[in-house]
Amino acid sequence: MASKTLTRADLCEAVYQKIGLSRTESSTLVESVLDEICKSVVAGDSVKLSSFGSFLVRSKNERIGRNPKTGEEVPISPRRVMVFKPSNVLKQAVIKGHSK
Repeated sequence: MASKTLTRADLCEAVYQKIGLSRTESSTLVESVLDEICKSVVAGDSVKLSSFGSFLVRSKNERIGRNPKTGEEVPISPRRVMVFKPSNVLKQAVIKGHSK
C-alpha cells in the first residue's frame, strides 16, 4: 500500500484551490498558522484544533534505559516531548477510511 506524505506545498496548493487566495497569500497563510502552532508548543502551551486533535508538551522524568546491543544500563535524561492526541472525530474518520 503506497502512502503519500502531505507537505507544506500541498497545504498551500489546497488553500489556493479551495479558498481562491493567490499562491503567495496561500503560502503566507499556511506558514503563519504553522508558525503560531510551533510558537505555542515551544512555549509549553497546548494547541487544540477542534475536530482534529491536540498538540501537547509532556515532561518525562529521568529513567534507566538499556543499550540493546550491549545490554548495559544507561541513564536517560529528563526531557520535554511533544505528543499529538487525535480527536474522536478524527479517530472515527480514520476508522471509516474517509474525511469529513
